[in-house]
Amino acid sequence: MGKLHVNQHLAGVDFSSLSHDECIALLREILDDRIHGIAFSPYLDGQGPGIEIGRSQIEQRLQIIQPHTHWIRTFSCTEGNQGIPGIAKAHGLKTMVGACLSDERDKNEIELMNAIEVARQGYADILAVGNEVLLREELTAQEIVEYINRAREAVPGLKVSYVDAYYQFEIYPELVEACDVLLVNCYPFWEECPADYALLYMKDMYNRAVRAAKGKKVIISETGWPSTGAANGAAVPSRDNAMRYFINTYSWAEQDDVEIFYFSSFDEAWKTGDEGDVGAYWGLWDKDGHFKYS
Repeated sequence: MGKLHVNQHLAGVDFSSLSHDECIALLREILDDRIHGIAFSPYLDGQGPGIEIGRSQIEQRLQIIQPHTHWIRTFSCTEGNQGIPGIAKAHGLKTMVGACLSDERDKNEIELMNAIEVARQGYADILAVGNEVLLREELTAQEIVEYINRAREAVPGLKVSYVDAYYQFEIYPELVEACDVLLVNCYPFWEECPADYALLYMKDMYNRAVRAAKGKKVIISETGWPSTGAANGAAVPSRDNAMRYFINTYSWAEQDDVEIFYFSSFDEAWKTGDEGDVGAYWGLWDKDGHFKYS
């Protein structure tokens, strides 16, 4: 962040000294310099899980974000999503490849086998076996460890891990033991933190994960702030709050050398079913692929 001078304090950038246009310029500068990583889903408006995704659609969406990130993170290896890592690699991106796990064990087998095949083809830099499965209470920690171990045995030499809320790794040390690197989701918004204190709150989440990691690397696999929707306690969605959260996140990431995957690339209307109206508005780009902060 060298072009626009900003004052920073413990809670983040001093936005009182910046105009709205200067905040937008700072956000664009961060993106133009390329962030570490971003959560990627190729769904268009009206689509969601259960829809088969084609190569041209993946290409179209990837071309939008490719100039602004070094890594992408995917969430599934079925319904065409298994094609994303290879296309991303062709665009010069690194990949955290996700295998979606749930309590549907037959589907888990397909996800795992497809993810292993993607990794064997050289399209995965990190393999994330499951996402927030403990949070949803769909599998036990021991079952997740078994999936992780199967993936590691199938693709020796590749970093294999599991993604969940930061505190799950405090509760389940066996997960820490099983993972090559800790992949933690940190959402001050979902813990009702006011936007002004969100960076401090995320730092504490991260530091708790670091303590639980016992020397293993910790990567923030998801964090973000919604631009529209209903408040969650004192956490209020708005474009200004989302923009400031992004700027604070990557100012801190640069300062403390923290690897962070931002959530998310695009707004996704299908997520309202699980998260209410706020679920649709976590993207840096809207559902039609237009940048939201300009």
